[in-house]
Parts: sequence; structure tokens; C-alpha cells
Amino acid sequence: MTSKLKLLAAASAVSMAMLGANPALAEGTTAGTDILNEVSVSYSVGGVAQADIDTSDTFKVDRKINLNVTEATPTGTTSVAPGETGAVTVFTVTNLSNEVLDFQVTASQLAGGTAEHGGTDNFDLTGLQVFVDTNGNGTYEPGIDTDTYVDELGEDASITVFVVGDVPAAQANGSVACVVLTATAREGGAAGAPIGALITESAGGNTANVETVFADGAGETDGARDAAFSAGDDYTVAAANLSVVKFSTVISDPVNGTTNPKAIPGATIEYCIGIENAAGAATATGLSISDTLPGNITYEPSFGVKINGTYTSGATPSCTAGTDDGTFASNTASSGTTPGLDDVAAGGNTSLVFRATVD
Repeated sequence: MTSKLKLLAAASAVSMAMLGANPALAEGTTAGTDILNEVSVSYSVGGVAQADIDTSDTFKVDRKINLNVTEATPTGTTSVAPGETGAVTVFTVTNLSNEVLDFQVTASQLAGGTAEHGGTDNFDLTGLQVFVDTNGNGTYEPGIDTDTYVDELGEDASITVFVVGDVPAAQANGSVACVVLTATAREGGAAGAPIGALITESAGGNTANVETVFADGAGETDGARDAAFSAGDDYTVAAANLSVVKFSTVISDPVNGTTNPKAIPGATIEYCIGIENAAGAATATGLSISDTLPGNITYEPSFGVKINGTYTSGATPSCTAGTDDGTFASNTASSGTTPGLDDVAAGGNTSLVFRATVD
């Protein structure tokens, strides 16, 4: 390698090292920065060197307003239960401007149409509110995360924003509600001060002052270059969808025994109450069964009240008896409370079975 090539290689290595040590910020130089460029001109007259002429140029960096709103990771629909309060979706607001700014954050809801993660928007949440992640832990904490606007967000900095609402109790399994978070850039100022004024874009040509240029793209519901950006997320209702049936089977009678028995006086009848969560998407909890016997039949204590068995639906439904943990009191068979009925997960089933004699 020649000495010139060695010198070039060394210079390139130094340049790359400098680039690696000083990575450029995404939005560049801060607005209002004075950029001074000095020049010196040397010359001679009659072979005699004259004094250099020095001059300079200074201009201010103008302000570029840009921002982004995205659904926070992990992405996907937010699963909620009918009647759930304080259901939360999470967004990230990023300041892509070259200045510290405040941001107004507001939430709205679709009125029909395709939701963010598929399905059709078919209900609205109630009591919709927006809160900023005050302590930066990414988790909504009522009473702690109480700020309703983004205060003094730095250049290239991001912050978490929560949309919080209540799910109406009557919503069916699979119902979808889509919400949209919109962030709008506002003038910055002192930390803790009220939210800054709306920002206006500079008109006309460039001047010696700091001009303002809107550079944001179009969001979910807003247009490009409007100093705002919006993004959507949605809630999907995951409800239990219980079907309950009650049927009886003649076990035996005093004439035929167990061979083709009939429901004559003295016959033993087995009752089954079957519960199925076949079409549900959530677990049903706190189940309780209470069945008061009608007249003309008498409870058979030798069999007991059996709970947490299985139930099979179909043209000819059937039950299998579970554990003898139910109760019978005041002419009523019930699932009791200790241990009581198990939860029924989506796709699951359970049963309560007891027997009685025809009077």
C-alpha cells in the first residue's frame, strides 16, 4: 500500500469513528439554533500578500412539527368482559419534531365500519377518558396516572398514553368497539404549566425568524400536515355464552323394574340440569343452581345431589353424575357453596343430578 493510500485509509477510519460516536438525531438540529458559517478570502496585489477578508453568514434553524401515534406493543385487540369497568387500551405518542412540545391527546370512537383488528365496530364504550403514563411504567394506575395531556415531550422522545372506558353489560360475545387516539402538537413552555397554545404553520417565504413547517403524515382519522396524528385500537368482548337445559329420565318403576320403565307412581326419576359454554369465549364463574321440587314427587336422599359432572348436548342429551357435594333443604336441590360448582371455561360444561320418586 502506498503512503497516499495509507493516509486515505486512515482518514476514512477516523471519519467512520466520528460518525459512530456522534449518531444523528432523527429530526436533526433543534429549532432556533444559529448556524454560523465563516469564510476567509486571501489575495495578493503585485505579488504582495494583502490582509485576508473575513465574512460570515448566520441563519436560524426553522421548526419542523412532526409526530406519530401507534398502538403500544404487544399489539392486538383488547379482550374485555361484559360490564367491565376501566378497560384499557395503550398507545405510544412520539415527538418527531425538532423542539420540545406539549401534546393534546383525545379519544374518539368509530360509528360502525371495520375495526382495527378485524370485525365490525358495533358498540361504544361509556365514560371514555384519556390519561398519560405519569411514572413511565407502562401500566395504567388509577389515582397515579391522572395527567390528561402530554407535558414537555422532548425531541425524539416517546410516552405512553392510556384510553380508558367502561363496557356496557349487555354486550354479546364477539362484539367490537374501536377507539381512536389523536395527538395534536401544542406549544411547549415550562414543565407543569397548562397545555400550550395551538401551533400555526408559517406562511410566505423564509425570514430571519424561526419559521414553522408541518411535516406529519396522515393518520387513522386526520390528514397530512395538520400537526396531528391518530391511530386506532379496539376492544373485543369475550363473554360466556351459557345454555342451560333440564330433563328427566325414568330409572325404574315398581312393575317393570329397570326394563323399559314408565313414570308411574313409585317410579324413580333422575333429573339432570346441564350447563354448557360451547359458544362462549370466556370462563363463567360463580355458578349456582337451585331447583325447588314440584308437587307429587319426593326427593330420594339415598342418591344425593351430585354436582360437577358432565353434560352432553344433542338430540338425546345426557348427564354423568359428579361428586356428592350438592345439598337438599327446604324441598330444594342446590349446588351448595362448599365446594360449589366449578367454573365453566369456554367450550366446557357441568351438571347437577338428583333423583326423586313419583308419589
